[in-house]
Amino acid sequence: MQTHQAEALRDTLAETADVAGVFSEATMHTPLYITEKALRYCKEKIPDCLISIGGGSTISLGKAMSVRNGLFHVVIPTTYAGSEATPVVGETVDGKRTTRSDPNILPNLVIYDVDLTMTLPVSLSVTSGINAIARAAEALYAQKWNPITNLLAQEGNKALARALPELLREKSSIYARSDAQYGAWLCGICLGSVGLSLQHKLCHTLGGIFNLPHSETHTIVLPHALAYNAPKVLAAMQTLADALPGSNGNAIKGLNKLLADTKAPRSLKALGMSGNDIDRAADIAVGNAYWNPRTVERDLIREVIRRAWAEEAKADL
Repeated sequence: MQTHQAEALRDTLAETADVAGVFSEATMHTPLYITEKALRYCKEKIPDCLISIGGGSTISLGKAMSVRNGLFHVVIPTTYAGSEATPVVGETVDGKRTTRSDPNILPNLVIYDVDLTMTLPVSLSVTSGINAIARAAEALYAQKWNPITNLLAQEGNKALARALPELLREKSSIYARSDAQYGAWLCGICLGSVGLSLQHKLCHTLGGIFNLPHSETHTIVLPHALAYNAPKVLAAMQTLADALPGSNGNAIKGLNKLLADTKAPRSLKALGMSGNDIDRAADIAVGNAYWNPRTVERDLIREVIRRAWAEEAKADL
């Protein structure tokens, strides 16, 4: 992982305070062995607080540490996933992704500085932002949805749908990056308030088992998971459509247009997943399934995964 921002922060803080140390081994999907290593490092250094500066993997590691050792947790996000706004942490244990939700996981302080996102590559900005949209889209029909989170989700999706195409036109647009940061915060609040469904179950399965990159996986799976649930959540789909330019009342059409406009990745195959793993992924995804508005059927879930693997964009399932 890149550590230049953490090192710059360390040097700045060192001017007025003692800095216990920098742990720079945050890893995608937050494997337990890395958390345990970080906790040992933390015990050795005896810090007064934890500061996570970076993207979702760094923030997740900080959450996993703080909920275990009780240290005050400061987060400075540099991507648009919105993880800083959720009381949820996903960890990987023996190759299996587990999700834990606890109010004590929520960071104690979040500092947003748009300048720290200005060097984020456009490709990662896009997938990070679509990851946030996935959080808000699913929140529209999650088990604990409510009118307030629906408003937040709609506003978050609108902000990101404005910002991401603009970043392709002007990657240094401070207005677009501010909009993206604002949208990510809103989307993160939504997920942290109402729970998870099929989208996150699929992505946690694919990421944890096959070690696929988190934000890219969410980006690729999202239109297919929405197509699966769409018949059972018509009002939510209309709300999402209203937030996406060019949807003409069809949320999946609007999302596919956004993905095309931002040149987002569309294929799990391109991420390195083998077609031979589709059946295994389907079997795992239907085991201990998250709550979902539509009954989770193994053969249909396999088709969802297959379409995401093969880059087959279809509006229904």
